[in-house]
Amino acid sequence: MRRERRIIGVFGSGKEDHEERVIPLVRWIAEAGFDLLTGAGSGVMRVAADAFVQVEGRRGISIGIVPGTVDGGEYRPRSGYPNPGVELAIYTHLPLSGEQGTDLLSRNHINVLTPHALVALPGGAGTAAEAALALRYGKPVILYGPPEAFRRFHSELERTDSLERVAEFIREAVREPGRLSAH
Repeated sequence: MRRERRIIGVFGSGKEDHEERVIPLVRWIAEAGFDLLTGAGSGVMRVAADAFVQVEGRRGISIGIVPGTVDGGEYRPRSGYPNPGVELAIYTHLPLSGEQGTDLLSRNHINVLTPHALVALPGGAGTAAEAALALRYGKPVILYGPPEAFRRFHSELERTDSLERVAEFIREAVREPGRLSAH
């Protein structure tokens, strides 16, 4: 019998790591049997991937969507990508991020369209772009962290500082795989 994989996207700052939230979150994701998807970079992405792969007995894998460029027929991933915790790197030709995170040449579309549910931690313009894309595409997304960290995010998005609420949100989202509505 084929088991459908359930992928949870975890996004946030590429500079700050927010370990106090990221590590317990991704350990829960791994222990619950889900796959992890990140943007394959540093900060939250690196801490998430590293903590995920350290969970013994996990069934899921760490997936990373890598930005890159093609110049003169030669492909180059962005410097520093993928981080060492990525087990399955998906290399893209999509170079844009940050303020240009909703542009069609941003890997953020793949970051948002692939997972069954998304958890956004505090971050900058790129994280806000991913949250905006989740709303655009009707993907379940929750903001995890102190409310003041999400001032630049759409007011329609649910905010919580509770890991228990995030876990409940993920369980609800994957229980209804055909559901395409944001919270």
